[in-house]
Amino acid sequence: MNSSQQMLSVSDHNRSFISMTYVYPVVSRRAGGVSVGINLNPNNACNWHCAYCQVPDLVRGAAPEIDLELLEKELRAFLDELLHGNFMAEHVPPEAQVIRDIAFSGNGEPTSSKAFAEIVERVAAIRDQAGLSAVPIRLITNGSLIERPYVQTALRRLGAAGGEVWFKLDGGRAEDIARINGIDINPEAHARRLALCASLCPTWVQTCMVGWDGEPPSDAMLDAYLARLEQAGTAALRGVHLYGLARPSLQPEAAHLQRLSPDELERIARRIKQKGLTVVVSP
Repeated sequence: MNSSQQMLSVSDHNRSFISMTYVYPVVSRRAGGVSVGINLNPNNACNWHCAYCQVPDLVRGAAPEIDLELLEKELRAFLDELLHGNFMAEHVPPEAQVIRDIAFSGNGEPTSSKAFAEIVERVAAIRDQAGLSAVPIRLITNGSLIERPYVQTALRRLGAAGGEVWFKLDGGRAEDIARINGIDINPEAHARRLALCASLCPTWVQTCMVGWDGEPPSDAMLDAYLARLEQAGTAALRGVHLYGLARPSLQPEAAHLQRLSPDELERIARRIKQKGLTVVVSP
């Protein structure tokens, strides 16, 4: 697999750690072990432009046509290596030597692949054939394409396979979303997408909170964010993954960003918990 003797860590999510097109390993601080990543955007194309994104040479766009046979071959081979080879011992810290999930993440928005529903079905089958049916399949998404019928089909299949969605919501006002996520969308419409997603598949909200030009998120920003969660329906959500910056942004906006202290993140978490939601904090 052409990997060096380098150890994986939560601060390095290098997609080229192994020489594969679609499959890559990371040690995930939120998942708490090895996450087998599936990158459907090897062209570094995304329809959003998040200020904290670690993807180099990020461009606007969608996923390219996917070589489904190659993706299957890579996933089968890497799962076999994790289960029966030396990869865990050579590259994963002892405390993280467990497969926590298979995650659609990578270098752009995975649901922009028009083959996404078929890919979910194939990945679930390969996981089960490897004897890993208890390992969840996760979709890390900005949620912007939920209205597309093939995405909804994929979410139903993901839910049926015991999977879940981590749906991005970093702000509740149009100006906050434009600054952090680089996209002009209606916040109320995005909350409706979140509600739709939660109706199709178990859904967590993933929220990155950062300082901007030395200022933490304002009360007005947090009020609007919480309003969007309430609009989506807090009872339908599994909870919120609240996290800060762990790795440096590779975008031009990086100079504006500051990492929030654990105390500041906990303060935000308390406000979210007041809405009756479970919150997992990753500073």
